[in-house]
Amino acid sequence: MKQYKAYCFDLDGTVYRGKLGISTAISFIHKLQEAGIELFYVTNNSSKTPHQLQATLAEIGINAPVEHIYSSALVTAKYIAQHYPNAKVQMIGSDGIRTALEEEGIKFSDEEQVDAFVMGIDRTIDYVKLAKACLAVQNGAQLIGTNEDIKFPSDNGFLPGNGSFVRLVANVAGVEPLYIGKPSPVMLEVIATQYGYDKSEMVMIGDNYDTDILCGINFGCDTIHVNTGVTPTEQVQKKEKQPTYCIENLESI
Repeated sequence: MKQYKAYCFDLDGTVYRGKLGISTAISFIHKLQEAGIELFYVTNNSSKTPHQLQATLAEIGINAPVEHIYSSALVTAKYIAQHYPNAKVQMIGSDGIRTALEEEGIKFSDEEQVDAFVMGIDRTIDYVKLAKACLAVQNGAQLIGTNEDIKFPSDNGFLPGNGSFVRLVANVAGVEPLYIGKPSPVMLEVIATQYGYDKSEMVMIGDNYDTDILCGINFGCDTIHVNTGVTPTEQVQKKEKQPTYCIENLESI
């Protein structure tokens, strides 16, 4: 396998599952850091701020610079600030997306008609929140999902991802949502621009073919699929667009 300047890691299912670190990934990250290569972390998880994600990584023994952590929440907030200036917004989500929106100066509103309804993962979601989202979208709000992940791995099995709830609202309101996170290449584009990398110098590493691997393919860089999370290797091998490398885990490198 060739050497890269920018290794971009997904988190859930690639570096950890729930609160448990994936030992082969952690060892590989330490190996790269010892060689003087600093990694990037590219996650669709919108529930945590970069500092909270940094603390989560520290708990499993990974020292990650906060400026190298990119979440769908950050990209979503920047997108709304650029495309919906002075917008009135409502949201479902946690600290990550709320903080990102506030830092971009985006205003929240309780009015019946708003410009956008943003949905990030919310582990306290209930019928009332979903009903409010459905009504706001029917009243003209653009439905924006931080990501379209249907599920994500936990210690005990798969749990519903943000995309499951966004799709529910979209089906009720009869609209197509706008998704910002992977497989959109936006986060990789931001890294390339900020640090001056050529696509040939970057690689996207992940467990989910439909988000991580397609993100890299859509961006135009190399990709590494690991069999430690959402998409089993046998399913990946049936896809029309193949990752550059398909391995059991990062011990294989």
